[in-house]
Amino acid sequence: MTLLAAEGLEKRYGGVVAVRGVSFNVNAGELIGIIGANGAGKTTLFAMIAGNQRPTAGTITFDGKRIDGLRPDMVSRRGIARTFQIVRPFPSLTVLENVVVGALFGARQESSIALAEQRAMVILEDVGLASRAHQMASDLTLASRKRLEVARAIATEPQLLMLDEVLAGLTPTEVNEAVTMIRALKVRYGLTIVMVEHVLRAVMQLCERIVVLHHGEKIAEDTPTAISNDPAVISAYLGPKK
Repeated sequence: MTLLAAEGLEKRYGGVVAVRGVSFNVNAGELIGIIGANGAGKTTLFAMIAGNQRPTAGTITFDGKRIDGLRPDMVSRRGIARTFQIVRPFPSLTVLENVVVGALFGARQESSIALAEQRAMVILEDVGLASRAHQMASDLTLASRKRLEVARAIATEPQLLMLDEVLAGLTPTEVNEAVTMIRALKVRYGLTIVMVEHVLRAVMQLCERIVVLHHGEKIAEDTPTAISNDPAVISAYLGPKK
């Protein structure tokens, strides 16, 4: 069943076209990757789906209903959560309090702080941050802040989780640990996941299908094996074979 459908999405900033005519579908339960060089339009595409940017043209349908043009809070309450390329915890709140915010104001909208804290602690356990629940978010390492971003997104109880470069800046060991975590969270919470990522090794391991953007346009969409051998992708993104 199609959960998310993007049709002919376009985003213009004056005379600059950041995304042009991009269409793709995501089925419930899938894990889809979106790759492309810097400036390819990946984060802009995410922003349009999540409501942070309004499309100049095109439509976005989620769970059978149009969502293009809705505010981010409305999109969240429909069941879509995203992380950000530059992590954005509430620095003056504890790790636990950051996740409680997601539980209180997302799709789930817990009825009390006590219930929100209970749910938040379960999620923190799942992402490996339970022991740091009462630590200030500003004191976390980059790897832990990225886990916190994921935890806060999951606390909103999404059907669709959008991960924007959650592996960027991590060591190889941290990447491996994060890949294991993402797989486990997908099963544990019954998530559909779309991820923008530059760490190709992880994308190839995790994703069932990959969408490739180049200069704001979709140039390929296929399995990881097919994408890694696609001449257009190799030329535009991976570089020529030597």
